[in-house]
Amino acid sequence: MQIKLWGVRGSLPSPLTNEEYSSKLQRILKLAIDKEIKTHEEIDSFLNSLPNELKYTFGGDTTCVTVRSSSGRLYILDCGTGVRRVGNMLMEGACAQGKGEINIMFTHNHWDHIQGLPFFRPIYVQGNILNFYSPYKNQKECLEKQMTSPFFPATFEGTPSIKNYFLIDHAVHEPIMLEEDLKLSIYPLKHPQGCYAYKFEQKGKIFIFATDTEFTGEIIERMDNKTNFFKNADLLILDSQYTLNEAFLKVDWGHTSYTMAVNCAANWNVKKLVMTHHEPAYSDDLLQENYLLALEHAQNLGGVDTEIILAVEGMVFEL
Repeated sequence: MQIKLWGVRGSLPSPLTNEEYSSKLQRILKLAIDKEIKTHEEIDSFLNSLPNELKYTFGGDTTCVTVRSSSGRLYILDCGTGVRRVGNMLMEGACAQGKGEINIMFTHNHWDHIQGLPFFRPIYVQGNILNFYSPYKNQKECLEKQMTSPFFPATFEGTPSIKNYFLIDHAVHEPIMLEEDLKLSIYPLKHPQGCYAYKFEQKGKIFIFATDTEFTGEIIERMDNKTNFFKNADLLILDSQYTLNEAFLKVDWGHTSYTMAVNCAANWNVKKLVMTHHEPAYSDDLLQENYLLALEHAQNLGGVDTEIILAVEGMVFEL
């Protein structure tokens, strides 16, 4: 499996501001003054040596992740604003001729997880087939509602692509075989109006996507007393939106602190934890600061073998 991150912000798109961009440039140039850079190779070496918060921007698009199975088939998880760029990529192939077939899965229907769909170009091409997978019986209604007057000039049902809907609520109890060797399971999460984690299993590898969830110590303890959906994942992409202090101030808002995300990964023997659903109010500097605190927390716990990664748009993971 190949997993790619297209949108990693939570709640609201948060592009880099002019002030933030200018600040990054000034700091980079100040670091470069004493380097006496003369060749392209030295430029590349210098840029690669920069701290993460200067090397790139973590990203401002809302949630979207793709999973490409070993057969090459593509699955899209959530349609935040990151899905716009997925659509642009697909329009370079069969979708441009109306010969594409696209599989889209939804964790839930809050705006930041569906708001990119009206700007997903393949839906406007006649002949393209869109397969929507969801544990919600009203998925079709939710997608149509956001594209109604006076909120949007075109209607969802009026777009010429072919749309199929598959209810997968039973995948909580019994896995679905998406392909001969690709298994899908889902798990209900704590979040206002609900949300589901998705688990993909193929060729002995496990990938779990668990955005928009509020894990607490009590919930983790309760889960450990029965078969745990999350145990032994090779890759877990998990909501880590808040600091611990902020999480205490926002109980029942439906999001997890980076501290608790590390606790989850340690308890569940996860190989790689990717912290995502970044708070839109957090700058790249603050995200990096929180990431370093998460690493420190893991070290203080002791015996944590999990690799901890801060989500960056464009990241690719091969399982």
